[in-house]
Amino acid sequence: MAKRKLGRTDLSIDPIVLGTNVVGWTIDEKTSFEVLDAYVAEGFAAIDTADCYSRWVPGNDSESEKIIGRWMKARGNRDKVQVFTKVGADMGQGHPDLSARWIEEEVEASLTRLQTDYIDLYQSHVPDPRTPQEETLEAYDRLVKAGKIRFIGASNYDVALLSEALEISRREGIARYDTVQNELNLYTRDKFEGPLQDLCVKEQVSGIHYYGLARGFLSGKYRTPEDAAKSPRGKSAVDAYLNDKGRRILAALDAVSARTGAAFSEIALAWVAAQPGVAAPIVSATSVEQVKSLARGARLTLSEADLEALTEAGE
Repeated sequence: MAKRKLGRTDLSIDPIVLGTNVVGWTIDEKTSFEVLDAYVAEGFAAIDTADCYSRWVPGNDSESEKIIGRWMKARGNRDKVQVFTKVGADMGQGHPDLSARWIEEEVEASLTRLQTDYIDLYQSHVPDPRTPQEETLEAYDRLVKAGKIRFIGASNYDVALLSEALEISRREGIARYDTVQNELNLYTRDKFEGPLQDLCVKEQVSGIHYYGLARGFLSGKYRTPEDAAKSPRGKSAVDAYLNDKGRRILAALDAVSARTGAAFSEIALAWVAAQPGVAAPIVSATSVEQVKSLARGARLTLSEADLEALTEAGE
């Protein structure tokens, strides 16, 4: 399992990033610690969170960052993990916010919650049409020079926005986006594939992608409309993916699983990791057993024939 370099940075990661939107939401602090411990025990280090996780839950206030911070303090392992977090989502302002004022204020809040003095990868969570990209990138550059963040990335950016941002950074000689975090899985590919992926390969911007399992659909547990009752997100998974295209993908996963002995989720993650321009999928886990499965997916190498069959099934 070879490590992948993130963009032009000196950060290298294994082909898996632990997503932590579930931390403090669907799993409590005790279980979160167990999941994080298991992830690190497998030899992995990259952990992705955001300032807004999980403020959608009544009573929660950036619980993910807070719990990760308490975990790192309890384990004394800040130097052994790579912390990726995000800024810019609505935190009560009523709109996305990547203004210099907000970034410089919110990075201090994230550092406090995470109980650290630096962030490895600080990402623009969503585009902010109200703020010029120059202002955002200049704010990040000041934070890099101050040692509060090491590198920056973008999330949910299209090819036009990322191309503009890279040109600004090149022209001004300031911090550049070295990662892009968009949705990518066997079913949903248009948010990265095509011109954006081509740009990332050309400019050495690494993809770290969310929804690698398509809200659980690619785990294989949703095969009939009746399966929607299997989990709280079952109905949305069935409604969105259980159609002719989804059934073709499940059939391809069946065939690859029979040949490799790997679970559907492991195969789906390995497919994402094998795509050009991709460093790793981002996947959350709610149990130690799920972490072990993610680890197997990170270590799985699919044959060219299997990759081709999976790709064709989703076209």
